[in-house]
Amino acid sequence: MGNSLFKLTSFNLNGLRSATTKGLEDWLALEQPDCICVQEIKAQAQDIRPRLEQLAGMQGHFQFAEKKGYSGVGIYTRHEPSDVVIGFDGGEFDAEGRYVELRFDTPTRKLSLISSYFPSGSSSEERQQAKFRFLNVVHPHLMALKSTREFVLCGDINIAHQEIDLKNWKGNLKNSGFLPEERAWMDQLLHPTEPTGGLVDVYRRLHPETTADCYTWWSNRGQARAKNVGWRIDYHVATPALAATAQHAHVFKERWFSDHAPLTVEYGFQM
Repeated sequence: MGNSLFKLTSFNLNGLRSATTKGLEDWLALEQPDCICVQEIKAQAQDIRPRLEQLAGMQGHFQFAEKKGYSGVGIYTRHEPSDVVIGFDGGEFDAEGRYVELRFDTPTRKLSLISSYFPSGSSSEERQQAKFRFLNVVHPHLMALKSTREFVLCGDINIAHQEIDLKNWKGNLKNSGFLPEERAWMDQLLHPTEPTGGLVDVYRRLHPETTADCYTWWSNRGQARAKNVGWRIDYHVATPALAATAQHAHVFKERWFSDHAPLTVEYGFQM
């Protein structure tokens, strides 16, 4: 393995406290990522202090939702950031705890790691509208960021981009997570030449054809996990220069800590 690669994991925990009772910390101690971006921590500051402020030797930085037991994101890192940015919109979505960014800037480089939890629209039409509002505000934010720095956004984006990204795509064409408008948003974000795009889906860069092995989330209903009726909704989305350094991507499914599986990518950059 060596220390030449930077190991970055994205993981929707479906509850930080829940995942730690299932052995998350032991797994992290074994895997030794440089950094893990976590989503849906479902905790407040007082729930985390002091026990869960660090995990497996990594320091955590968080944005909590105002609502208890809801959303929340964090990044645990072995490396000291030069700056910590909590939130991005100063309003509706910061109140929901959906964005934390660590900056690792040097005199010669600007680099950020972001953990973000995009809204799910599956519970109601009202939440679907909130999801569209989020997509509308996060897109220009990411474009502005791309114009000034390199970054990797790790997150549960709650959108399966293409037919190969979910088992039952035909049955989900009218369902949240695979709506034409959501997929079009991903098309735009990942468009290689448009000025309103230019970001890279790192897993797909490394595994352009993979389908059954690419899923990162399974419903708790109808033996979805046993039958591998899954969705790929967790991503590493990176600026082209960082994406080009990615060498390995792996969805870990040997143990379960959540209804999602962690997605780890090894990059050829250093902190």
